[in-house]
Amino acid sequence: MRLRVITGVVLVAVAVAALWAGGIAFAGLVAAAVLVMFNEWAAMHRLPTLLRRLGLAVLALVVWLVAVRGNTQEGLMLLGGGAGLAGLFAARLQKGVDRGAGRAMMLGLLYCGLPAVALVWLRGLPWGFYATLFVMAVVWGADIAAYFTGRAIGGPKLAPSISPNKTWSGAAGGLAGALIVAGIMMLVWPGYNGVPGALRLMALAVPLAVASILGDLFESALKRRAGVKDSGPLLPGHGGVMDRLDGLVPAAVVGAAAFAATGWAG
Repeated sequence: MRLRVITGVVLVAVAVAALWAGGIAFAGLVAAAVLVMFNEWAAMHRLPTLLRRLGLAVLALVVWLVAVRGNTQEGLMLLGGGAGLAGLFAARLQKGVDRGAGRAMMLGLLYCGLPAVALVWLRGLPWGFYATLFVMAVVWGADIAAYFTGRAIGGPKLAPSISPNKTWSGAAGGLAGALIVAGIMMLVWPGYNGVPGALRLMALAVPLAVASILGDLFESALKRRAGVKDSGPLLPGHGGVMDRLDGLVPAAVVGAAAFAATGWAG
């Protein structure tokens, strides 16, 4: 537990510092995270080296387009087109060896690439620092609250066939943690003072918390299918980068979509 806490504090500090700096610093951190994530994904799905390098090249180019060129639309087009073509190439390359290689390649690029585009785009908005911090903090709050609530209360399992340690009480605690974080964020959000501002952010925190929980379950299912305990050994006490960011992956996409639709980030 001590090692887990220390690693978590260091990761949060690095993430917030890069987020505050914005620009290339934040994009560089996002790029590093998603490239390691894809490498872990490829290892779990036993993709050959050629496919791993192809996927890494596509993801690096996508982040470069969005962060340096400032063209989110082109980045999304490249990600979608690249995932489709890479999937077809993988299926052709592994024909007769692994019929699921094409699907794994395509889904892996989307799984890693979409949150990268979402986070970099979100940080570039007028209130992008606050919006991105909100998404990340809600996920952290939900994760921490779910962990300790589940351990303290226990009770019926949330999805025993996927992750036997997760409980409904933990999920409820995670939702409560997300709402608390949203209330705190209202205090620093520019122009969102008072009850209306708090209600806006709390309303957004609910789908983010749900997405975070589902992302955690999805990654647990991937690991169970691959027969591994962790996605990788990189982070002491946490496992791999996918293990640490499993909730942020879908939450980042949901958050970016919500802020795009509402205009709440300026």
